Amino acid sequence: MTIRLLLVDDDPLVRAGLTFMLGGADDLEIVGEGADGREVPELVARYAPDVVLMDIRMPHVDGLTATERLRALPGAPEVVVLTTFHADEQVLRALRAGAAGFLLKDTPPVEIVAAVRRVVAGDPVLSPAVTRQLMAHVAEEWDRPEPPRRATAVDRLAELADREREVAVSVGHGRSNAEIAAELYMSVPTVKAHVSRILAKLGLNNRVQIALLVHDAGLVDEEDGRSG
Repeated sequence: MTIRLLLVDDDPLVRAGLTFMLGGADDLEIVGEGADGREVPELVARYAPDVVLMDIRMPHVDGLTATERLRALPGAPEVVVLTTFHADEQVLRALRAGAAGFLLKDTPPVEIVAAVRRVVAGDPVLSPAVTRQLMAHVAEEWDRPEPPRRATAVDRLAELADREREVAVSVGHGRSNAEIAAELYMSVPTVKAHVSRILAKLGLNNRVQIALLVHDAGLVDEEDGRSG
C-alpha cells in the first residue's frame, strides 16, 4: 500500500527538504503541500492523504488549531506534528486534539519514514519513555485538574469494564503492551484487543489520549498512592 502524505509548513525550504528526504521511500507518496493551517481542509478534501505532516508555527492558522479542526471531522487523516523544539504544552495540546504524535524537524529521514509507517499502522509516534515524560509534565501542570474536566474523565472511564479499566490505567503509566501483559497476567494480543475496545468505547484516537484521560480522572495518582 502506498501511504499518501500531505506536507503543511510555511517554509518552502522545509517542504522541499522533506520532499527530498521522503521521496526515496517506495511506499510513500507526497500528494500535496500547504503553507498555512487554513489551507488544510481544502487540501485534505482534494488529495485524500493518509497522513498530514503539520508544522506548529504558521502565520494565519497555526498547526495546533488546524489539527483540532481537522481531527474533529469524520474520516480525518492521521496528523503528525512537526516542531523545531520539544515544548510539552504544545505537544500535549496536539495529542489531546488527536494528533498521532510529533517529530522534531531535524529527525533523521529514516526515522520520519518509520514514524509515518507506524502512524498508519495505528501506533502513536511516542515511545513509552516519552509518554512517561509527558505524563510527568501533566502531573506538574494539572496536579488538581479543574473539577469539570476531572468529572468528565471519570464519567467516560466508567463506561469501561473492570479489566479494560486496569489496562487503561497501565497505559496511563506509559507502559508498553508487553509490560501491561506481564503486569496483568495476560497475553500481548489480549492487551491489544483491550486497547482497541477502549479506544472504540471512548471515541479516542490512540493510546496517548487514553493516558491523558486516565490522568485527568486522577487514576494515575490513585494507583500510585495504593502502591506506595
